[in-house]
Amino acid sequence: MAIPLDPDPRPPSDLAARPGGVRPAWGVFKDALTRVGFRPTRTRGQNFLIDPNVHAAIVRDAGVGPGDHVLEVGAGCGFLSCILADAGVELLTVEIDPRLAEIAREFLAPYPNVRFLIGDALAGKHRIAAPLQKELEAFGEYHLVANLPYSIAAPLVASLARSSFAPESVSVLVQAEVADRLSARPGDRNWGALSAKLALRYESARGRDVGSQLFWPRPRVESALVHLRRRQDPPSPERLEALERLIEGLFRHKRRQLTGALEGVVGSRAEAVRILEKLELDAQMRPAELSMADLERMASSLL
Repeated sequence: MAIPLDPDPRPPSDLAARPGGVRPAWGVFKDALTRVGFRPTRTRGQNFLIDPNVHAAIVRDAGVGPGDHVLEVGAGCGFLSCILADAGVELLTVEIDPRLAEIAREFLAPYPNVRFLIGDALAGKHRIAAPLQKELEAFGEYHLVANLPYSIAAPLVASLARSSFAPESVSVLVQAEVADRLSARPGDRNWGALSAKLALRYESARGRDVGSQLFWPRPRVESALVHLRRRQDPPSPERLEALERLIEGLFRHKRRQLTGALEGVVGSRAEAVRILEKLELDAQMRPAELSMADLERMASSLL
């Protein structure tokens, strides 16, 4: 069960952030991690970005500032949290490991604008954990800014995006391959159900690359920022539901030609042929070649 952890007004320690968001040397944190018996695990995707210049760049690229509500998932030692807090945002940061949360709380003690939630952000693969949902429903308009653990990046972004408490914007550092999927366009090699569903609600852009040498421990993959901004003209809730069903069905058979893929959605080859002829779409296309306009026209024909 997730337990909210409020900032602790204890006296400053060696770990406490200095004025201007300056942090103690990395060695001080490594000693603290050793002291609490922490070792990063690949199953939790724990690779800490340790370059303060990149942390500052992430906050600049996200465009958040004083008074903005920001969600961070995967606080780690609090390095990105500190830059966000120093920028004046109201920060809710989530960390699954109580040992890391304790270190981050000590580091961020000078910032009363930071709140912690200890626990998993997800309940299973496709649902936001209830304690976090409760916090976000009361949070109001907010932005997701995070160096996301590799293991939860795609399901977390997808789950938040389709929720009733979705963020206004997303700026996250993720595995480069995931960044390609999140920001893909129709016809791209990485265009699939995830990117198509996100495109119903958000405009996406791939941001800066971040080399593996800037992390501890060093991952075997490269990372990249991805930015999502809420669409000004999203489909109505009824059309969103129809589009998501269509996208899920088509991309379940993404290597089939369009007639076969659509047959799996409508249950009849004859009906699939009729719809494609009506929409004047090439039956030999693959689902990944459809534009968003094509998908919207197809969904309209199924309503």
